Amino acid sequence: MIKKRSEVNLICVIACSLLLNAGAAFMWPLVTVYMHNYLHKSLTLAGTTLLVMSCFMMLGNYLGGKLFDKWSPYWATILSVSSSTLAIIILIFFHDWPVFGIMLLFVGFGDGACMTLFNSFAATIKSRSTRTIFNVLYIGTNIGVVIGTLLVGFLLKFGVTTVFAVTSFFYLALLIITITMFNVDIDKRASKETSGESAVVGIKTRGIVISICLVVLAVYLSYTLWESVISVHMTSLGISFEKYSLLWTLNGLMIVFLQPFVNRIGERVKLSTQTYVGTFIFGISFLGLIFARDYPAFVAVMVVTTIGEMIGFPGIPAWIDNLSSPAERGKYQGMYNLFMSFGRAIGPLIGGFIIDFASYKSLFGFAAGIIVVAIAVLMVVNAVKQRKLRRLEGE
Repeated sequence: MIKKRSEVNLICVIACSLLLNAGAAFMWPLVTVYMHNYLHKSLTLAGTTLLVMSCFMMLGNYLGGKLFDKWSPYWATILSVSSSTLAIIILIFFHDWPVFGIMLLFVGFGDGACMTLFNSFAATIKSRSTRTIFNVLYIGTNIGVVIGTLLVGFLLKFGVTTVFAVTSFFYLALLIITITMFNVDIDKRASKETSGESAVVGIKTRGIVISICLVVLAVYLSYTLWESVISVHMTSLGISFEKYSLLWTLNGLMIVFLQPFVNRIGERVKLSTQTYVGTFIFGISFLGLIFARDYPAFVAVMVVTTIGEMIGFPGIPAWIDNLSSPAERGKYQGMYNLFMSFGRAIGPLIGGFIIDFASYKSLFGFAAGIIVVAIAVLMVVNAVKQRKLRRLEGE
């Protein structure tokens, strides 16, 4: 019997986030290339497969939060990691169609649930501030993405079996850490409150969390444009795909090396202000893409995009956690991850639609516009709720 710990170790959560995102980063860029070039399936089928995989990921996001709040967080995490791990191991030996597509659904579901569960576990750590926890977690996530995206390009030339074998190593390591380190006692009891205090908690949560999630939806819908249509746009301008890939290396290196300095500055401001400033910078960076015609211009835009990402993105789950009661921690982290997955799912579809019927300029203007509008809505909702809080506290 594995002895229960009083609190999950932050290093373990970071390691799990790194391993999960490294494993996921193997799969996402592989799906389209493998289905089209190796299985000789249409790009439409590949896109549909990714969309359905995203839907299963959203289901995992939602159920992961529910199971964390209502069931055993430990066993929910083990089952979620096992879903992805078993599917990847099967793909080592059976990766023809339709087995490949079916296994991706299990990977999507398991990864989605794990994202919510690891965020929820991280939020229960009491030895560090919530802001610090999610800032460090964000760095670990991006290190995993950098490792995964770099390795998959190198390993694919040795065959897809090799890719799945190495991916399974990451997931097996994730499963071992989960089994041995995550059996902890989690206090889900909400603190005893007076009726007035309960009303305050309700006002803090309702509306604001949904408004934050709308910002998350707009941000990740736009973010996927960098992962999908911008590569096509750059190559159409005569810029090589290799140079496009280097932009992601720049993005990852900036986050890994500069995020700690950004975090120190961010500790001096409120989470709401950090979110407003970072996401606004991220949003207006898309206006630069309207005028970008050569590689240095795209590098400059990526630098501005990454600065906005570093400032705004890590504070969002921390802000949501500050608005959540212990009994609803999984629920609201699940909402955050669900809206993120939904944005990633519909981003390429909306991007393709706007390009087909309008232009790249219209698409980049649309991306900037929805982010700015979402931030404006959040600022208004937050200001109204803060006024209600002050009025209740004065009574």
